[in-house]
Amino acid sequence: MKARKITEQVYWMGAVDWDRRMFDALIPLPDGTSYNSYLVQGSEKTVLLDTVDPPMEEELLDKLEGVPKIDYLVSHHAEQDHSGTLPAVLEMFPDAQIVCTTKAKGMLMDLLKLPEDAILAVEDGDTLSLGDKTLKFLYTPWVHWPETMVSYLEEDRILFSCDFFGSHIATSDLFVTDQARVYEAAKRYFAEIMMPFKSQIAKNLDKLKDLDIRMIAPSHGQIYPEPWFIMEAYKDWVHSEPRNTVVLPYVSMHGSTKMMVDHLVSSLVEKGVRVEQFNLEVTDIGKLAIALVDAGTIVLGTPTMHAGPHPYAAYCALLANVLRPKAKFLSIIGSYGWGGKTIEQLSGMISNLKVEVLEPVYNKGLPSESDLQALDQLAESIAAKHRENGFK
Repeated sequence: MKARKITEQVYWMGAVDWDRRMFDALIPLPDGTSYNSYLVQGSEKTVLLDTVDPPMEEELLDKLEGVPKIDYLVSHHAEQDHSGTLPAVLEMFPDAQIVCTTKAKGMLMDLLKLPEDAILAVEDGDTLSLGDKTLKFLYTPWVHWPETMVSYLEEDRILFSCDFFGSHIATSDLFVTDQARVYEAAKRYFAEIMMPFKSQIAKNLDKLKDLDIRMIAPSHGQIYPEPWFIMEAYKDWVHSEPRNTVVLPYVSMHGSTKMMVDHLVSSLVEKGVRVEQFNLEVTDIGKLAIALVDAGTIVLGTPTMHAGPHPYAAYCALLANVLRPKAKFLSIIGSYGWGGKTIEQLSGMISNLKVEVLEPVYNKGLPSESDLQALDQLAESIAAKHRENGFK
């Protein structure tokens, strides 16, 4: 795909990765992704903002063949999918200076072995004149690494937002054309890498509020010609109270835990509580992460396996502990054959979650009538907690 014009003297120079299906050896990419690099040509200086993931290096270098000179290479984020091709671009344009935050300077030297004298560290709020165009740099730490920043092209009112507001979508559309599709992809993206840093993201959103932003150009996914759309979504994901929703990931080996899950789900629905149910044997963890963004309560279902939780359940607990959703309540249900410490072990895996733990329901073998009544009581407790907290 050739370079594509965004506006006067501003071009998309990235690469679309149609076939990638996993990110960081963890995150599913059902729709592929893109690595967005942007070229801004001022009357005096030319800047390239971010590069591409190293496997797509040739696509970027081919687009740069017709560019006579690059004066600056802006690295918003040191991670390789953004900055991994910097060494190759620097070899092509050896007089270019790499522009980054002070914290990113050392990281780029460590991760990519870039020479110190090639790197210009800028402070929060600094500007860079390109002649008739001006870039303003704003630090946005923990979106989603500590060294990240964004760039604002003042004359064109374009925010180059790096991972902020991004989405993993491979498409031939340069701009957002289907907001519903992008909303889900962006929410998945937020859930998987941004949710642990909600409080810092809130501060970074506040930092952008005085900018007159006409367009947002992220490092993954499509460009937003209507920036309010994604900015309002982020405000909702960060600031809104949890919903009247129970997220119920579970695994069942011989059917006992599944019987408990089915009964609890039915009881919750009867009491007016919405449920998102996930079988951990087959679920897409990205879908699970999306559901966790709004969850009021998490209920984890697992059998006991060798005196502890099933590995899938343990993985889910650790994942939730890393993602730190804003859920207020949590419980555990399941069954065991002869004994074990499943409840204790799972409880020790969720220390980051600021939740009230509701009485678990754990029974021996198939659930008895009293066990089903205990599940009904758990459903009533959850419904009451949601009502008390005003979850809608």
